[in-house]
Amino acid sequence: MTRHRGANISTPRKNMNDASTTYFRNTFKSRVSKARELGPGVLLCVTVATAAQFLAQHYGAPQMLFALLLGIAFHFLTEEGKCNPGIEFSAKKVLRFGVALLGLRVTLDEMMSLGWEMLALVACGVVLTIAFGIGVSKLLGRRVRFGTLTGGAVAICGASAALAIAAVLPKSEHGERDTIFTVIAVTAFSTIAMIAYPLIASLSGLDDKLAGIFLGGTIHDVAQVVGAGYAISPESGDVATITKLLRVALLVPVVLTLSLYFRRHGGSEAKSLPFPLFVVGFCVCVAVNSAGFVPNIVLEGLNELSGWLLVTAIAALGIKTSLKALFTIGYQPLVLVLSETVFIALWVLIGVQVIGQ
Repeated sequence: MTRHRGANISTPRKNMNDASTTYFRNTFKSRVSKARELGPGVLLCVTVATAAQFLAQHYGAPQMLFALLLGIAFHFLTEEGKCNPGIEFSAKKVLRFGVALLGLRVTLDEMMSLGWEMLALVACGVVLTIAFGIGVSKLLGRRVRFGTLTGGAVAICGASAALAIAAVLPKSEHGERDTIFTVIAVTAFSTIAMIAYPLIASLSGLDDKLAGIFLGGTIHDVAQVVGAGYAISPESGDVATITKLLRVALLVPVVLTLSLYFRRHGGSEAKSLPFPLFVVGFCVCVAVNSAGFVPNIVLEGLNELSGWLLVTAIAALGIKTSLKALFTIGYQPLVLVLSETVFIALWVLIGVQVIGQ
């Protein structure tokens, strides 16, 4: 009788163990299959990003620009199809994780150290530049989507902002082409600004602090802000970096607002967009960094990882882009990005002169 009951008890346990083993085996096979599917494309994007890093270190040009151009050169690999899943994964998932980690570069104390007047000046400059971009885009016969994309990229943090904003905009036929153009344009103008704006600050009679606010509030990409700021003085470089990171922090409300707006007014495609969880991740990273929980060595590693993820995503976008399609965009977008760059430069330059008096 006892043996019979023991047999009855052991049988369900055996069935449960068999079911668990089958589940884990199937899950493992699924993950391996997924890795094999994504592997070639991800490896290609990482290789392009590594080559871009090497060229940037040895020739001094922006790493993201090299990643884009090298990626475009490998566009022919998308025709085979084997690399496409990994390229798509890098252009979307890897991108969003990299944007979320940007929050580790910002602390609330650093932003508040600028003073409320400068905070208001920079924040208004971001909002007005996006609105200006939308208005000029309409005048040039372009869609609101394109003006929002270029305006946000110029106003916030260049290529990184372009990628983040593109992730929440409604899909369009030329969406990826527009994103690539925006990244190339803001990177080029940012490099020019890195050289020209310190001269403008000097000719305008700005002291080191005001010059730093001008540079950090206008130049598109973080790397170029650092280069321009420290070319003037250490104080100017520190202030420029803090001001720039304030603009990076404004990526959160901008992306969230755009996501909610296009959900309601962007048509059926916008309604299918997922909630931008990378924005939540960005906020969490800002909070963790502000609290000082993360050791400096870990923080440096995560910031380095964020940079690599963004460059890998840029490489993926470049690979997806046809050079022939890029040339069909016309001259109006170039005029648009240039006008947005001039607008935010004038806004911040006049603002710091008025506030600094």
